[in-house]
Amino acid sequence: MSLKLHNTLTGQKEPFVPRTPGAVGMYVCGVTVYDLCHVGHARSAVVFDVIRRAFEHRGYRVTFVKNFTDVDDKIIRRAQEEGVPARELAERYVAGYRQDMVALGVRAADVEPKATEHIPQMVALVQGLIERGFAYAVDGDVYFEVRKFPRYGRLSGKRPDELRLGARVEVDERKRDPLDFALWKRAKPGEPAWESPWGPGRPGWHIECSAMSMHYLGASFDIHGGGEDLVFPHHENEIAQSEASTGQEFVRYWIHNGFVNLGAEKMSKSLGNVLLVRELVKRHDPEALRLYLLQTHYRHPLEYAESRVGETGRALERVRILFEEAARAPGRPGRAGTGERFGEEIAAGRRRFEAAMDDDVNTPQALGALFELVRVLHAYRAEAGPADPAFQAGVAELGRLGGVLGLFGGTGRGAEPPPELRERIEALVRARGEARARKAWAEADRLRGELARLGVIVEDTREGTTWRWRG
Repeated sequence: MSLKLHNTLTGQKEPFVPRTPGAVGMYVCGVTVYDLCHVGHARSAVVFDVIRRAFEHRGYRVTFVKNFTDVDDKIIRRAQEEGVPARELAERYVAGYRQDMVALGVRAADVEPKATEHIPQMVALVQGLIERGFAYAVDGDVYFEVRKFPRYGRLSGKRPDELRLGARVEVDERKRDPLDFALWKRAKPGEPAWESPWGPGRPGWHIECSAMSMHYLGASFDIHGGGEDLVFPHHENEIAQSEASTGQEFVRYWIHNGFVNLGAEKMSKSLGNVLLVRELVKRHDPEALRLYLLQTHYRHPLEYAESRVGETGRALERVRILFEEAARAPGRPGRAGTGERFGEEIAAGRRRFEAAMDDDVNTPQALGALFELVRVLHAYRAEAGPADPAFQAGVAELGRLGGVLGLFGGTGRGAEPPPELRERIEALVRARGEARARKAWAEADRLRGELARLGVIVEDTREGTTWRWRG
């Protein structure tokens, strides 16, 4: 069975056919770093982490790119309120995001580009759009001319003649059409700015992702993802400016995850009803929180309930008992069990799990298959004992399949890395401390990213830097 994905562009589930056999290029819109991340960010991050793992489980070579938007109106406004440089504020929340992702078991992307490090690519893309007749400059600003792109609206189903001025359409009398969107913004006093052919300014939000995704994955690639709130206008605008620039199909498969709701309301910072990941992982087992987020299919809205996360934690305890028993079992006498029949049950569970994951990454059904295996393993342990080879093999298989969801690896509380890994971690922590002392922030950030990839959470306090390994 081939892996099928729901493609927002067509509104249908489609078999995945990569542009390059055996390889997947995937770009996911990351966070705008002006605050700590909330459970809505966590859901999107966990969803695409699992999609990446699902491809790897099927043997694909995945190149996963997830950006940071580190220049934006919200970042500038927050930095001005705090009286700090926008770059300093952005770096603080990049570090905070990475710390939260390690706590949730979300692997770092292969490439994590920042918008401010790719200004030349953005300027070149804007200049090319002007030269091709799709964009125009006005008093230092540059706009994309939507009516020049006839396919505008394919992703969202919103046609230009049906759209009206409103919350998602920027009003500016200098535009040729109210739907035209900014590619480059003229600098205002006190704002970060870069030189361009149109004068000092900064990129528009939409152009950032087009420039970064195409820089790392090429003019056309396999998968672009993000939250469903990005379908319009962000992803619609990305398609328009990218395809107008290259004349090629930008992305084959568009994947969007649903919102996290609190009661009847969508959770958002603008509504003031956010649940910060930093606080949630203090109240709950981080692995239980991850498991809870995967119990609802990624395309459906998730109704967050604090009590349900606690229930999920109790379900995890039944799983951990199996791994603890298997780890303690060597040297214990075991009774002969019905290993052949048991092996068939494990194989059937694996087939159910993989069929669910191949069906648009259906994590609720995949979890159902895993917890049925947990039930079977507990029954077999009672019959044959934890030293039985079939039980040991079954627990190992449960661990492998759970790893596709990023689960059953423990919380890392009190976990210790192997000695050779500890030496590498401590060397990286020392190097990062030296970089911070030199105010070499880019190098310090790179080292933090490398530590995150090793499963290390770094915390900077007034007393110094501490770290812990999640495993």
